Amino acid sequence: MQTFTRINEIREVLTSEKRQGRTIGFVPTLGNLHEGHMALIRAARAQADIVVASVFINPMQFAANEDLDAYPRTLGADQEKLIKEGTDFLFAPTAREMYPEGVNTQIIIPVLSNILCGASRPGHFTGVATICTKLFNIVQPDVAMFGEKDFQQLTIIRHMVNDLYIPVKIVGIQTGRAKDGLALSSRNTYLSANERKSAPVLYQCLLETKQALEQGARDYYQLELQANSTLKQAGFKPDYYHVMNRNTLETPTSADKQLIVLAAAQLGKSRLIDNLQIDL
Repeated sequence: MQTFTRINEIREVLTSEKRQGRTIGFVPTLGNLHEGHMALIRAARAQADIVVASVFINPMQFAANEDLDAYPRTLGADQEKLIKEGTDFLFAPTAREMYPEGVNTQIIIPVLSNILCGASRPGHFTGVATICTKLFNIVQPDVAMFGEKDFQQLTIIRHMVNDLYIPVKIVGIQTGRAKDGLALSSRNTYLSANERKSAPVLYQCLLETKQALEQGARDYYQLELQANSTLKQAGFKPDYYHVMNRNTLETPTSADKQLIVLAAAQLGKSRLIDNLQIDL
């Protein structure tokens, strides 16, 4: 695996690969890689000739009160994991390389960026959309992989790519989970031993809501209240817990058959997010 830190260098190499007719699969990350990221790498390998990963802790998507400075920086370990999975190229730029004149042009996706996680993290999805646009323009992948755990992010990226006619196929990959159901996340490392024991309650709530919906329950508000109560009893501070239309991320009607339950909650220092999709 070759690692590049400069835009012009990785562009030159990838342009050469494309001229030889090779397709490019791309996995953008913040680093601190885990098995969930490796699943994205394997999926990219299955769909493309060349696999490119990026590791960039994007300051634009962290608010002033968030964990930018504390976010784990594990580039050496990340490189070892990527090499083991057969990744061809890693792009690991500095903030100065990606924002040489600071933040100027921004990509804003209205409405979708202001609900759910966007309501709690103002500007977060503008940062995500902007950096993904930059990375897509640099790497010019044929296909890019994103985890379904960050379902709102996946939805926003798909809208952005469609609206801006960016020629990349966006593929969502099923959420990776620990044996007890906890969604894999770099922020799980913030959990204490006791918090780690409580963390699977979030997934258990999602399963209970999914089962209730499949059995005919349609009082979404009551289902949300029950889940929030369970989370609080387990030591969580719920941010949101909503049953939504999977395609629009709006409150579903009784006729909607493609639903999703999305949740975010604070447990100690960790903000955990998760979701489950439901087909009725």
